[in-house]
Amino acid sequence: MNIGIVCYPTFGGSGVVATELGIGLAKEGHRVHFITYSQPTRLSFFNENLFYHEVDIRSYPLFVYPPYELALASKMVDVVKYEKLDLLHVHYAIPHASAAYMAKQILATHGIKIPVVTTLHGTDITLVGKDASYEPVVTFSINQSDGVTAVSDDLKKDTYEHFDITKDIRVIPNFIDLSRFKKQKKEHFKKAICPNDEALIVHTSNFRKVKRVDDVVRVFNNVRREIPAKLLLVGDGPERKNIESLCRELGTCDDIRFLGKLDQVEEVLSVADLFIMPSEKESFGLAALEAMACEVPVISTNTGGLPELNVHGETGFLSNVGDVEDMTKNALIILDKENLPRFKENALTRAKQFEISRIMPLYEAFYEEILEQTSSVQKIR
Repeated sequence: MNIGIVCYPTFGGSGVVATELGIGLAKEGHRVHFITYSQPTRLSFFNENLFYHEVDIRSYPLFVYPPYELALASKMVDVVKYEKLDLLHVHYAIPHASAAYMAKQILATHGIKIPVVTTLHGTDITLVGKDASYEPVVTFSINQSDGVTAVSDDLKKDTYEHFDITKDIRVIPNFIDLSRFKKQKKEHFKKAICPNDEALIVHTSNFRKVKRVDDVVRVFNNVRREIPAKLLLVGDGPERKNIESLCRELGTCDDIRFLGKLDQVEEVLSVADLFIMPSEKESFGLAALEAMACEVPVISTNTGGLPELNVHGETGFLSNVGDVEDMTKNALIILDKENLPRFKENALTRAKQFEISRIMPLYEAFYEEILEQTSSVQKIR
């Protein structure tokens, strides 16, 4: 197949999943064309089946904000026409699904029929999409897609509850590349951070309020009162300054390191003993899956799609949002040296169920299904 993938090229989960999917499809012999405003973060190696098409965003005095959606739609039209794409797969409803609809209508005037698959990832539905300014466009764009997928049952349920969706939504979960995300021998790194064999806790996120990074710091503060421990915070974002202030307030600065954004987060996860994800909402929890693939058990909230990934009492524990005391109790259970090996083993076993070789065929089959359906409709007409 000749597939166009539209995504955000950033560190966010939707961009990561889209990029990894495209790389996997290219390895299987499909031709994959990424269409976005800059090269995706994880698109860092050469493959003869991978192509990148940059969306040209030009500034004019008339525009306070350049109309990216129009530029994106125009680029989709260009790539579909000249690269002869079979299908467009857009990740994240805003603005990609609406831009794809516009491109589809333009292409139809040239006698070109292009099916569009839209994948919903989370905040495009649970946060941005619910905004009254965007809701009509989100609803319309989803319903006009030829195929729709969501990364968890919870996100599918949320979408039907909050939008007037008439399309069937297929759940295809996020996935992991176990050839990359696996425990590596980084004992020297662990020794440098934890010279006295302290427990090492890790959190990765974009430091937005919904991630509740302050809860990570409070749980860590409680844990270090009971056992020697260190905390690594990976990522950056609007809450960074507040978290630094909280560390100073609690007197934990000497035991916490801010590592900023990292491309090779698996190297950090390889030396971790515990991963904490206390988010207010997660449609799936890709960062938790990456940790589990590196044999790191997870303390998480029981919200969104997290219970579909983190198995309570086996791969880690689930707690109510904001219940720092329960998270602390569960963290200490996992970090007990008699319990930790079992939780680590269970985390890896669970991660293997989401290996890309298991999930990618679901997308391939869905593409074939959508192509067949659109072909049948065209024949009827």
